[in-house]
Amino acid sequence: MNQPTDPAELARIAQRVALLKQEHRDLDIAIARLQVDIDADELAVKRLKKRKLHLKDCIARLESALIPDEPA
Repeated sequence: MNQPTDPAELARIAQRVALLKQEHRDLDIAIARLQVDIDADELAVKRLKKRKLHLKDCIARLESALIPDEPA
């Protein structure tokens, strides 16, 4: 994978990571609140968990783009 070297691009990626992490934390809170509710919609909880997992994967991919390649 080509690593971005442009400082503006790196800043954009870092900002995107921060936004995704915030959404991930927000989903954590929403899921916890729904799981406390006995009448919670299980399908909604599963969808939120799936979205949270997708965000985690996106965050990991973007963070790896921020790490410079080391020569072997």
